[in-house]
Amino acid sequence: MVLEKLGSSLKSTLEKIANSVFVDEKLVNELVKDIQRALLQSDVNVQLVFDLSSSIKKRALEEKEPAGMTKKEHIINILYEELVKFLGGEGHKIEIKKKQFKIMLVGLFGSGKTTTAGKLAKFFQKRAGKIALIQLDVWRPAAFSQLEQLGKKLSIPVFGDPKEKDPLKIYRKFEKELKNFDVIIIDTAGRDALSDELIAELNRISKAVKADERLLVVSADLGQAAEKQAVKFHETCNITGVIITKLEGTAKGGGALSACAVTKAPVRFIGVGEKPDDFEEFNPKGFVSRLLGMGDIEALLKKAEEAITKEDAEDMGKKFLKGDFNLIDLYEQMQAMKKMGPLSKIAELIPGMGQLKLPKDALEVQQEKLEKWRYIMDSCTKEELEDPDSISGTRIERIAKGSGTSAKEVRDLMKQYKQAKKMMKMFKGGNMKNMEKMMKRMGGMPKM
Repeated sequence: MVLEKLGSSLKSTLEKIANSVFVDEKLVNELVKDIQRALLQSDVNVQLVFDLSSSIKKRALEEKEPAGMTKKEHIINILYEELVKFLGGEGHKIEIKKKQFKIMLVGLFGSGKTTTAGKLAKFFQKRAGKIALIQLDVWRPAAFSQLEQLGKKLSIPVFGDPKEKDPLKIYRKFEKELKNFDVIIIDTAGRDALSDELIAELNRISKAVKADERLLVVSADLGQAAEKQAVKFHETCNITGVIITKLEGTAKGGGALSACAVTKAPVRFIGVGEKPDDFEEFNPKGFVSRLLGMGDIEALLKKAEEAITKEDAEDMGKKFLKGDFNLIDLYEQMQAMKKMGPLSKIAELIPGMGQLKLPKDALEVQQEKLEKWRYIMDSCTKEELEDPDSISGTRIERIAKGSGTSAKEVRDLMKQYKQAKKMMKMFKGGNMKNMEKMMKRMGGMPKM
């Protein structure tokens, strides 16, 4: 999960609010201390922590809750709003408004610039026409070949010259060809530390390229050193935004986030894994909502849109409303889910799922189960897929042998199919009370 430790601490704070009998100054002071501790442990700048927690405390003690909202709900809302404000408010998306839009990546060695260049190229490939990558890192021997391999996987042209040691000569060599592209992503060199030599090189490149966006790539595990780096890079080439990498798992990330607050350069994207698709536009509202275990519907819908066409979604919706549902439909659902990514990452986007105390390996086991179910369906006949009720005991044994699974695993799939079909019937009948009961059994979002 993104910023796992910070998220767990903030969720514990929400639980304290939910379980409290009285909402008074004593409770507010306890909550403020919990929030301060959580943020400091995640490497957020001390002064920023103080400013943020002071604002939360002032609002919690002085503001009267709006009509229709309890005091507890109002305090949770204040925490949410202040965290969103701290992380950039409404968010700052990059709008491609002209041809030959240039994005220059800067950062230290090991921050993940080249991998990020590939992820950024894939992101804009779906949205902004013809994309090109150019490698201006003349210091790292494998820099060009790494970017070239990423480009081949994405069918995106990569420009560069591994023999040339002057980055400006490389850029000028391909400047004419680059005019044929809509978006040009420029990867630059890094160093182990921010040196005068690197600053001079970036200054020269920045003046020659005249990039529309200059994005600092910073690793989430860098700690509070990220702040000093961000300020220096900002002074060097006037960065317009930040990309935070390695935000998955146990990375603290607070140093990188607070660095953005100090420089006023907004977070544009976050990297949440190694794969090209583990890359998201940064949406502060969705990000905070995820941290608090409330999900991120917008991000979930974006993933769904990329995994399934609008026509297929509408067709599936019609089938659900009619009550028609067979193993082929379940199979298509599973394929779409596979495209959306690992279940553990999808689950944190679903409202309520982030607040459930599931075992850490539960969703990974479920992912393995999905793989086996796909093999089982591949071993079914067309008749069995269309009419799952025809699958009897002898057929179960045959399917298990053909798919290399056990009879129990085939029965598990049939049980899942029947549960899904039952839910579709409830949707069809509009029986909301039954739906509510089922959602509670599945573990719906707890009330605050």
